[in-house]
Amino acid sequence: MSTKTVVVGLSGGVDSAVSAYLLKQQGYEVIGLFMKNWEDDDDGEYCSSRQDLIDATAVADVIGIDIEAVNFAKEYKERVFSEFLSEYEAGRTPNPDVLCNSEIKFKAFLDHALRLGADKIATGHYARVTEDNGLFKLLKGLDPAKDQSYFLNRLNQYQLSKSIFPVGELCKTEVRRIAEEIGLPNARKKDSTGICFIGERPFREFLHRYLANKPGPMKTADGKVVGEHIGLSYYTIGQRKGIGVGGSKEGNGEPWFVARKDIPDNTLYIVQGHDHPWLKSYTLTATRPNWISGSAPLAGTKLGLKTRYRMPDQACEILSADSESLMLASEEPMWAVTPGQSAVLYDGDVCLGGAIISSCA
Repeated sequence: MSTKTVVVGLSGGVDSAVSAYLLKQQGYEVIGLFMKNWEDDDDGEYCSSRQDLIDATAVADVIGIDIEAVNFAKEYKERVFSEFLSEYEAGRTPNPDVLCNSEIKFKAFLDHALRLGADKIATGHYARVTEDNGLFKLLKGLDPAKDQSYFLNRLNQYQLSKSIFPVGELCKTEVRRIAEEIGLPNARKKDSTGICFIGERPFREFLHRYLANKPGPMKTADGKVVGEHIGLSYYTIGQRKGIGVGGSKEGNGEPWFVARKDIPDNTLYIVQGHDHPWLKSYTLTATRPNWISGSAPLAGTKLGLKTRYRMPDQACEILSADSESLMLASEEPMWAVTPGQSAVLYDGDVCLGGAIISSCA
């Protein structure tokens, strides 16, 4: 049997580096591919892509594999960034990492890898793929603190059939131990945070370049004006920091949270206390669903739900689900459900897919 070729997305980080090493140990022909997705200001102080490429090249050298750099900036701008901006302009809070995975890493990158002659692609995501009678399933990574299946909820059967996640079976501490053991230069490199194209730069400053400021009133739940917001796009439901009313003499001393956006009136509503009723909802509606198996869950099915990354699964019941929309209910209140974010469903460890939150009540 001929050796299978796997193209690994080398980001410069430790997870993808160890993924490449593990695949080589398993006997695959491994090729590294570094993706450059952003070039508007990549010489700035916050963009790490140049250093990331240096790190990825050093990793390939240590492991003993070839590496190629490929530029997906055009595809990224058209497929991810344009949607990111239009969602923000509409007052919603998108998750570009979800879109980047389905449109760039598992579409543009996958297509490129197949043109290179690859049988499969691999990334450093903490997730797992299994096959059961020709049906591919996406499972949570075994390290609960690092599971990234939430960000992969828009993948389909074909994409999963071509994907390997070598570190999905490992804990992060084990990944770093392997990296140290084999002398990888990035073994102690800290994990990247923030959205892929924003890097570590201040988020509000970044958005300001692309979106106009539309200031308006900031009100409490009872309609009292307590300040002015700089533009609804710059706030997200559940946000606590950076609202601008910190030590306000208004209210009871509890922290303030963004609770609602009234788009037609350009009004931001804020409330005090994590447990304020306006921050709790019991039903949600979402659109543009993706069902990984190809079939929507049946009404009445009880599943686990994540409405944001890192939250523990919350019990919910499907009210309706099809190829167009999703409606679900939860006995326990869902906190700070945010339009534009992903509602992702789980049956135990199996990620069934997700949809984009449009409203809640």
